[in-house]
Amino acid sequence: MGEVIPDKLLSRVCRATGADAAMAGERLQELWSGYGEVRRIHLQGGTASSVILKTVRPPVHMAHRRGWNTDRSHRRKLRSYAVEMAWYETFSTRCGQACRVPVAHLCEGDGNRWVFVLEDLDAEGYPDRHLSATDHQMRACLAWLANFHGTFLGVPPDGLWKVGTYWHLATRPDELAATAVSALRDAAHRLDARLNQCRFRTLVHGDAKLANFCFRSDDSAVAAVDFQYVGGGCGIKDVAYLLSCLDAERCLSWAECLVDYYFEQLRAVLSSLRPSVDVGALEAEWRALYPVAWADFYRFLSGWAPGHHKLNPYGQRMVDMALASEVAR
Repeated sequence: MGEVIPDKLLSRVCRATGADAAMAGERLQELWSGYGEVRRIHLQGGTASSVILKTVRPPVHMAHRRGWNTDRSHRRKLRSYAVEMAWYETFSTRCGQACRVPVAHLCEGDGNRWVFVLEDLDAEGYPDRHLSATDHQMRACLAWLANFHGTFLGVPPDGLWKVGTYWHLATRPDELAATAVSALRDAAHRLDARLNQCRFRTLVHGDAKLANFCFRSDDSAVAAVDFQYVGGGCGIKDVAYLLSCLDAERCLSWAECLVDYYFEQLRAVLSSLRPSVDVGALEAEWRALYPVAWADFYRFLSGWAPGHHKLNPYGQRMVDMALASEVAR
């Protein structure tokens, strides 16, 4: 059922969208740790038949499915919604069809509560979601990432996370302390520094998992949602994280070709949008950082959720490569 939507809020939805009436529809999702919900709102009399309403109201008693109920976690979540509002207000309109994101009709927040009224991507031709992906579907997501990274190459992350991704080291000291892999724990700050000091910086989505991509029915293209952890960084972090959605066997079989496909797409984007960029140097840098990006995520995951299915042989292979490259430096 979800929360009852106050009439005042529905009236604000109407004003933001030009609709005559708004009616609460189905609850689509509870936000992580009970911080709010996502609902579909049906409209009458406007140009759209529906919108998505995301309301953020932190709970009085915080609950985390893995037990990470700390003040640091709470502050990180609050910061993430302020970042998402800044994203929609300042950056989202730069995204074209090739890195499609929802139009924001309304974004409001006071530091503790937020309201987002967003375009309903289902109604705009992106109705499908996938729990697992085919090669074709992964390529659609990678094409989106290539266009996103190319669009924002060199753009400062003003108002966003200085370092994007929800697992970045500066915000996860508790998980680092819980990491049982001593070699990875000891190298964590050096690996983090290599990623953060890359020459070619862009904006990263920061949570580029399959659940945050909305697919066309023919899987020819995707749109992306959930920009709580968008920020500055090396684009290959998004690529490594997306590929972590595959199981180890498919990573071993597909990852190399999929990474090649991402760079093919990125080269095409940059030849159009940023012809002065030394694409060869960018690709060489980001390819070298691909195992480091995997190790960076692996470091977080091994502390946050030991035994997680993503802690698999392919990921371990990437960690070993990253640690070996540290020894060789």
